[in-house]
Amino acid sequence: MKALVAGGAGFIGSHLCRTLILAGHQVVCVDNLSSGQAENIGDLMDAPGFSFALADITEIEPAGAPGYPTRIGDHWAQPPDVVLHLASPASPVDYAARPLETLAANSVGTWRLLDLARTSGARFIYASTSEVYGDPLVHPQPESYFGNVDPVGPRSMYDEGKRFGESLVTAYRSSWGVKAAIVRIFNTYGPDMRLDDGRVVPAFLSAALSGASLEVQGDGRQTRSYMYVSDLVAGLLRVASDPELDGLVVNIGNPGEVSVLSLARRIILVTGSESGIVPAAGRPGDPRQRCPDIGLMIRRYGWVPRIDLDEGLGRTVESYR
Repeated sequence: MKALVAGGAGFIGSHLCRTLILAGHQVVCVDNLSSGQAENIGDLMDAPGFSFALADITEIEPAGAPGYPTRIGDHWAQPPDVVLHLASPASPVDYAARPLETLAANSVGTWRLLDLARTSGARFIYASTSEVYGDPLVHPQPESYFGNVDPVGPRSMYDEGKRFGESLVTAYRSSWGVKAAIVRIFNTYGPDMRLDDGRVVPAFLSAALSGASLEVQGDGRQTRSYMYVSDLVAGLLRVASDPELDGLVVNIGNPGEVSVLSLARRIILVTGSESGIVPAAGRPGDPRQRCPDIGLMIRRYGWVPRIDLDEGLGRTVESYR
């Protein structure tokens, strides 16, 4: 299989690229390194079947006809069998600092990649997010839930960017017959996350490993569901390899719900840290609950997360050390 992975130097994208290469597939990794890191894919640069294009997905020039190569910056790539679109700032720190880039990646960038999939006959996987559910009024969140999102709130550049991307994928499928799936990814953690990216797991790990206090925002009772990155990659590959892929919208996440305060305590234990826990002001727009209904992934693919939180945190801590 020939796969184009947009955002392939990011946290999730790099793990996806590595897994594809180890399985014997060909990969073109596209990233402008605005939030991704070259060191994430350093071990892949000389791997057979892997190529890297330093480029912005908003500037991709699709092939003129099936069978012709696609221009990605200064790089030419043969038409892929599958396009996996993970190219977007995804942490609160990154998308707050780059709101227009975040919106462009999920609008213009999605449009360009969909054109590439259309002209090459490739399957298209759009990496959406649990943030499309906003601060949910339904719990846990099934794919049929429309969400509770503030279109002008402090997180709107990401939430609404992803919602527009989903709508665009749906329109391309109905207008051009592109075989596409939308994957709504819930909180994911693991090795290669930037410790400064603002998400709760690396923030707590960074503090615990340095002996600093862990800052729990609000009352700490807000909940999240944490999925280890290898489980996410396994789920993405199940979807990407589906020969009957067409119109699927599916949650991928770990339904084990954990409060932020409980997470802080577990990270202190797993690191053996003597750090304390201190309260901090809540982040504006932060949802109170987040938990996926993964029944569709179970029924269609037999997929369930395999790595529990304590094991995943242990692996992540070792990678940082």
